[in-house]
Amino acid sequence: MVPAAAVLGAVGVWCALYLADSLLKSSKSLNTWYEEWLAYHGINISPFHIRWQTTLFNRLFGKVGRWKPQLLCLWFNLGLAFGVVTMFASIILLAKTLVQTLALMTGETSTVQNERILQVVVPGINLPASQMAYFFIAILISGVIHEIGHGVAAIREQVRFNGFGVFLFIIYPGAFVDLYTNHLQLISPVQQLRIFCAGVWHNFILALIALIVLYLLPLFLLPLYYTGIGALVTEVHENSPASGPRGLFVGDIIKYVEDCSVHDVENWHKCFEDISLKPQTGYCINEETLRHLNSMGRAYRRLDGTMECCSNNSLVDICFSYSNNLDSHLYACLPARKAIESSQICQTNMDCQKEFVPSLCVKPSLENQTRLIRVTHSPKMAMLFVGHPIHLQYAVSLTNYMPRFNFLHLDFPVVIETFCKYLLSLSGALAVINAVPCFALDGQWMLSSFLEITLGSLIVEKQNRELVGFFILLLGSALLASNVVLGLWMVTAR
Repeated sequence: MVPAAAVLGAVGVWCALYLADSLLKSSKSLNTWYEEWLAYHGINISPFHIRWQTTLFNRLFGKVGRWKPQLLCLWFNLGLAFGVVTMFASIILLAKTLVQTLALMTGETSTVQNERILQVVVPGINLPASQMAYFFIAILISGVIHEIGHGVAAIREQVRFNGFGVFLFIIYPGAFVDLYTNHLQLISPVQQLRIFCAGVWHNFILALIALIVLYLLPLFLLPLYYTGIGALVTEVHENSPASGPRGLFVGDIIKYVEDCSVHDVENWHKCFEDISLKPQTGYCINEETLRHLNSMGRAYRRLDGTMECCSNNSLVDICFSYSNNLDSHLYACLPARKAIESSQICQTNMDCQKEFVPSLCVKPSLENQTRLIRVTHSPKMAMLFVGHPIHLQYAVSLTNYMPRFNFLHLDFPVVIETFCKYLLSLSGALAVINAVPCFALDGQWMLSSFLEITLGSLIVEKQNRELVGFFILLLGSALLASNVVLGLWMVTAR
């Protein structure tokens, strides 16, 4: 959750800024100077909103907008096609997301919440404080690229470009372009549609670039980092099951989780998913060793029906169950590390008959859903964990990238990878959401131009075409609002 001090601090800063702005504007001696200063620098301040507009980039926009007209025409025609398809696809996507959300709320599905394509993100609730910098920078870059698309397309269609700007609304950054409205209204609907679709088109391209960088990152970093030999620990969360003298440490390379090979971070999570679904793994122990290590006390049944046979208060002993030729329900209290640290895994006694020494397959007798897990990592001895697998799974931060040189930082590839993931998600989401035929979004103007192109000859009266557009906008707005409201409820109420 966001600390109360951070919320109060943000509100305090906005209140102080707006109060100072009001006082300066009401001052008889400073009013003229202050308003001239704001106008000269293109700054506008209102409650919880500040924006800055400039003409510094007008010449650059003009050069880009007039560069290779035929190529730009092809580029923005592709954007037009993409925008129209996305506009209608966004309706289907929102409807599907709404159905999934309602199913989750009513408990009629086992669908995991993270499987929904679109989700509401609330900083401090389902966005960790440590990830906020990635989130806000990715939003700003996505917004800037979006508006650059509109600006360049407008100049390409001979619409006057007045300026470019950025804004901050509460804590969310964004960008905008100022176009001459009269010029925009005079051009044809096809030209308008190219301009309106350019923003979502550029967001799609940005998301595609982020995806390519993410996919080729191991190749880009090959001279500095190598991959494929395990998962490197970059952080061990404080007071987590992985911390402690016999736990994991930053710089450790995880090789195996039980007998499951770990070549990368994806393998780590897959291994834990398999462990959670499969029965507890057993371990081969020599019969003589078993008798020697066994310190079994009085066995008793736990509330969940499992057996406990270690009556002492030791933190290193675990009750194991096993069977022999005479009895199928035997128990032994063994020191876990001595018994299984280098033992072969098994499910039955037959798995342990590969050597001539008589061995038995012993399995931890643990409470329901609890597992004994052995994690093999270098350069230290294997780590043993008892508990719910998910608690260990997310107790560490991992990366696929091992530095070739000591001066390289472990977090550098993680930062690039994480930022690309945010850029991919947020730029892609901005493309989809802005294409929704909804009031005040790009989709509203995209729909209007699209209906002029397609229905201009079928529905002669402009008022009737606008009525058709109004009902589509109403549907899109209702779908988007429903998803946002229910998404917020899902995030905050649970």
